[in-house]
Amino acid sequence: MDIITPERRSWNMSRIKGKNTKPEIIVRSLLFKLGYRFRLHYKKLPGKPDIVIPKYKTIIFVHGCFWHRHTGCQYAYSPKSRVDFWENKFNENINRDKKKKKELEDLGWKVIVLWECETKNTNILQEKISKIINLSFM
Repeated sequence: MDIITPERRSWNMSRIKGKNTKPEIIVRSLLFKLGYRFRLHYKKLPGKPDIVIPKYKTIIFVHGCFWHRHTGCQYAYSPKSRVDFWENKFNENINRDKKKKKELEDLGWKVIVLWECETKNTNILQEKISKIINLSFM
């Protein structure tokens, strides 16, 4: 049973952004500091990727753990009310992510997914990004 009124739930959900989220901004800031230049939400590519690094033909999606179901993550909890609705919503998101990733890879792009929880510790995030960049761009 949901402890929040439907009106409050609606208000909460209306505040959730799809672009320029805090985790996305953290990743972009770090990439910029590392000297990489990129495009944002490039509409000509499938799925309008969060970050596109054209020089290296690399795409970075910064996924929210809740919405994209980061396996084993504490933030990927399931709501207790409207279980069927949420299960369908999450499955649609996961299937869409897989489809867009495959479409991008078929076009020759390298696709990297960073998770919201990975942006909480900037030192670990910087190590991960540096490792990915070193592997991807050599």
